[in-house]
Amino acid sequence: MSVAARASSPIDLVTPARPVAIELIGGRGHYQRVIAAVLAAETSVWIGTANLKELMIEDHRAAPGRRRQVGKVAYRSILAALAELAARGVELRVLHADRPSRPFVAARAQHPGLAAGLALRQCPRVHWKIVVVDGALLYLGSANWTGAGLGARGSGRRNFELGVVTDDGPLLDQVQGLYDRVWRGGECKGCKLRDLCPKPLDLVEVAPPPPPSPKSPPKRAKAATKRSRRKRE
Repeated sequence: MSVAARASSPIDLVTPARPVAIELIGGRGHYQRVIAAVLAAETSVWIGTANLKELMIEDHRAAPGRRRQVGKVAYRSILAALAELAARGVELRVLHADRPSRPFVAARAQHPGLAAGLALRQCPRVHWKIVVVDGALLYLGSANWTGAGLGARGSGRRNFELGVVTDDGPLLDQVQGLYDRVWRGGECKGCKLRDLCPKPLDLVEVAPPPPPSPKSPPKRAKAATKRSRRKRE
């Protein structure tokens, strides 16, 4: 039996070679290229990472009533920026392997909108590092969603990371399809680590729809109310 014949899942694949335009990024290039794209997202950000930690970004906003000091850089949590994206309706997904770090959990709690606006799902087998922005930009590489990987870490303190960025349509479609398959539990049934999984993704409950908000009476009811008032008058 050939190696190719043993493939048991869409996750197991080797695609035919073809020309693809890519950008090679390393070191701080991850922050400058990938995080910048995330902050400019308009519709969606999908993140795949083994480790999920707090990540700081440069804060170029001027503090009200305070002059910015020349040469001094301020920082803020990227979760604050993600909360702003969520408030604008940007879909945010993070598929991760390890439990989020305590600083990440604490920073997320400071932004109530992320409770529903930032969807987290855990799969112990996830080791890929993926960032997809607006279904139009794809990062594949070694950098986890951590300060030393993708954050604004200073020179000499960063991990040595390499990755590629592309806007290639077929590659974007394929990676998003694989990501979504794992996200929805498509690989859970035959997983040999199911007993070790915090919560298999094929068992993740779908959140119930929010209760209907109080609405004004329908037009027919309003009309009937007006008629009854006329009768009483």
